[in-house]
Amino acid sequence: MPPFVTGLIPAAFVLIWASGFVAARYVAPLSEPLVFVAARLSLVALVLAGIAVALGARWPRDRLGWRDALVSGVLMQGIYVAGVFWSVKHGLPSGIAALVGSLQPLLTAAASEPLLGERVGPRRWAGIGLGFLGAGMVLAPKVGHLDPAGIPPVALTVCLAAMLAMTAGTLWQKRKAAKTDLVTNAAIQFVGGAAFAVPLALLAGEPWPTVGLPLGMGMAWSVLVNSVAGILLLMALIRRGAVAGVASLFFLVPPVSAAIAYAMFGETLTPVQVAGMAVAAAGVAVASRSR
Repeated sequence: MPPFVTGLIPAAFVLIWASGFVAARYVAPLSEPLVFVAARLSLVALVLAGIAVALGARWPRDRLGWRDALVSGVLMQGIYVAGVFWSVKHGLPSGIAALVGSLQPLLTAAASEPLLGERVGPRRWAGIGLGFLGAGMVLAPKVGHLDPAGIPPVALTVCLAAMLAMTAGTLWQKRKAAKTDLVTNAAIQFVGGAAFAVPLALLAGEPWPTVGLPLGMGMAWSVLVNSVAGILLLMALIRRGAVAGVASLFFLVPPVSAAIAYAMFGETLTPVQVAGMAVAAAGVAVASRSR
């Protein structure tokens, strides 16, 4: 792959990942979150399985290979995506949801050294700490406020739990499934995610939405761009780089997501929150250039 194409992969990933939080905001008035996620993950599993068959990709040859991909899928797709969509549906601004997701590098880096043997040096720790400080600047002023820009505590807690699941899934993917085929591994992951999300939606008793063009557009974007393109880019980045360095890209997602949400829905941030976004993004510059 030409170097300039390789260099575009992180930027494309950030843009696609950021748009996923905006998609959650877009479909919130059109569908209950768990039903939408269950349908989305099921469709993605079918699309990726079809791609894998068309490419003649190799499927895992033993139960451990299937197990490891399914576990990653439950964590990275089922729990994480369902938690984010539920949180946004229940009042968490999409830019804030993206910021919570960007806290993943702190936990990922802390665990990557003892679990994966990846050295995390002082400068990278400084960058991750800077990102965490910026996140605190965004979250602290608005937690529990009742105004439209407030942050509902329950929705924030669910989103934080989803972020923890994503962190665990990233580490599991790097440690257990690094040598498996990219496409088949992704397909099995979404099977695992759907196996979690479908029963959850049924237990929640959410009604099936009215299908129309707006919802169809949101589903198409979520399936083909956010999920199929996004997860393949993420897995490629994880495979070719250190986990802590890849995870630091998530600090760039919140400002991009917030900018899109402002343009589309008028979601706003206070000056302190905007400064926090800038501080968090600055953490990327330090963390991504350090070891």
